[in-house]
Amino acid sequence: RRSVRPPTLYLMAYQQKTHPTDVPPEEFLDAAPTERRRTEGHALLDLFRAATGAPAVMWGPTMVGFGEYSYVYDSGHGGTYFRLGFSPRKAAISLYGLQGFPRSDELLAKLGPRRTGAGCVYVTNLAKVDTGVLRELVEHAWAHETTTC
Repeated sequence: RRSVRPPTLYLMAYQQKTHPTDVPPEEFLDAAPTERRRTEGHALLDLFRAATGAPAVMWGPTMVGFGEYSYVYDSGHGGTYFRLGFSPRKAAISLYGLQGFPRSDELLAKLGPRRTGAGCVYVTNLAKVDTGVLRELVEHAWAHETTTC
């Protein structure tokens, strides 16, 4: 005898897991795991605000985002997400939305020590990267419309 899922499971709507919250980003950054991450987080908050001109909003419990865009996948589900952002995590700072634009690779090559992943740039120590290049990278990404999540 074969088990079959009830049809209602196939019809359930996709629920986006990460949403904007009412938590002030400064409150989140003040609670970062180390003094260095707190300092770096506040420095990034200032840099992203200056480069984008947008207000900072907490997305979920750990990501500071700027701007937002809507997306729809081929499957039909979609949602809204922040355009650019960061999270001062314990192991590394995660920078979101900075890749995939005309000069992204060129600017990333000048940034300093970092790793890249699918959609993220990871920096272990903000003092070791060129923050002027980082600001230029943020401005460059902000100037281009985000079309994918």
